[in-house]
Amino acid sequence: MEVILLERVAKFGQMGDVVRVKDGFARNFLLPKGKALRATKENKGRFEGMKTQLEATNLEAKGEAEGIGKKLDGKSFIVTRQASDTGQLYGSVSGRDIATLLSDGGFTVSRNQIALDAPIKMVGLHKVPVALHPEVEVSITINVARNADEAERQARGENVTQHREGGEDADDAAAAAAAAAVFEKPEQPEDDQGSGAEEKAEG
Repeated sequence: MEVILLERVAKFGQMGDVVRVKDGFARNFLLPKGKALRATKENKGRFEGMKTQLEATNLEAKGEAEGIGKKLDGKSFIVTRQASDTGQLYGSVSGRDIATLLSDGGFTVSRNQIALDAPIKMVGLHKVPVALHPEVEVSITINVARNADEAERQARGENVTQHREGGEDADDAAAAAAAAAVFEKPEQPEDDQGSGAEEKAEG
């Protein structure tokens, strides 16, 4: 489907560009969100009439986004979550969680502005892009830790997960020992039974 973009859309084009996109993307996202119009002759004429107003609105929105961006860019936010010794979270940190965190911190940011490809599932420092406007993107750090003390240590550059402190070799050795212990257990009762039978035979 051919559409006229009413604002800059990443990877597709700038405001006023006529671009061909997949029908589903146009119907489910661009058209209902007011980001584009079908590229009909009538709409092309309509866009020319709207262009000045759209550019003014875009400029205003961009200015606001830049103002928020200056305060937000490079900031770090702490999220405390329960996690295993190896740093695997019991759950995850989603884009919605991050948007709520920013809102609580006084920044007006919606869920769809958090450019998180997949939920965060590990303890650590995670860089997350925030698209405040089609032309304004900043980056924040999400410091995921089990408590405030760990978050502070991570911010200083320390590694708080156990398996990395011991090294991968130590971790592999521990896993091998645990596996060996599991496989050896069933054999022990059989040995006991065998020795018991021999004792009876001797008696």
